[in-house]
Amino acid sequence: MSTPLPPPPYVPEAVVRRLGLHASRRLDGMLQGDHARAVLGPGSEPAEARPHVVGDDARRIDWAVTARTGEVHVRTATADRELETTLVVDLTPSMAFGTRGSEKRDLAVAAATGLVHLASGHGDRVGALVLSGTGTRRVPGRSGRDAAAALTRVLAGTPRTAHGTAPALADALTTLSRPPHRRGLVVVLSDLLESGGQGAGTPDGQPGWARPLRILAARSDVVVAQVVDRRELELPEVGTLSLVDPETGRLLEVRATPALRSRYAAAAAGRAERQRAAVRAAGARHVLLSTDRDWLPQLARTLSARHRPGAAPASGVRRA
Repeated sequence: MSTPLPPPPYVPEAVVRRLGLHASRRLDGMLQGDHARAVLGPGSEPAEARPHVVGDDARRIDWAVTARTGEVHVRTATADRELETTLVVDLTPSMAFGTRGSEKRDLAVAAATGLVHLASGHGDRVGALVLSGTGTRRVPGRSGRDAAAALTRVLAGTPRTAHGTAPALADALTTLSRPPHRRGLVVVLSDLLESGGQGAGTPDGQPGWARPLRILAARSDVVVAQVVDRRELELPEVGTLSLVDPETGRLLEVRATPALRSRYAAAAAGRAERQRAAVRAAGARHVLLSTDRDWLPQLARTLSARHRPGAAPASGVRRA
């Protein structure tokens, strides 16, 4: 289901329009009328002042009105109803892999384009952090069709890198928390695989991205869409396999014996469960997107449930 893209950095306007049109047709058909803006906390836009009552937050006291009237007043606030969506799109070398309908990076670009359309179509701001083999590119949140087209162009024009050192997902999530990210929706599109460098893990065995994800989820609504390919979970029964390390480009040949395939499947399942548990423990929602299945139903169900006012977090999740 991936859309063929020309070699970057040349991305014709027709490609951008085609990506947006494909996303709009599919999303409008499934999510029409189901966009509910997040109303998080008491809000930040100043409203009217009223007399203080027991239980009011002392930080809301309006000292000017209090001094003028001789009675303690608090300043109410209007809830934030303009949703700001930030996409963290992982297009690093490990995402340049796929054995079925598309590579993982193609799926991530398609899903991100759909989210750009969904957010910009309601006048909300949408921005992104795009990770690739050449570094991290930040696109500030903006609203409108021109901004949506510009962000889609960045996604489509990000160079494909088959190997090389890539920025850590942990660093990208930390960037969104320093200074604190405005309350809103953050969608992470990544395979959650870590390189051997900085952010590769912690002494207690947790992924390097777990702590910054928890800090981010304490303030924003976070959805982690983990992108996988079937062959990352199980090896085919084909005899000798040639495997390439996406970080170094080193080639390794192995015999896919029944015993090796069994050990590999068990290790992959254990890693996947640890990643899923780390996401949920951080207070974020986890959804799995696979290159051999349609990404839209899974992502649509997750976003619809997450955006309904009062929706409960995933089972077993405690908000920080």
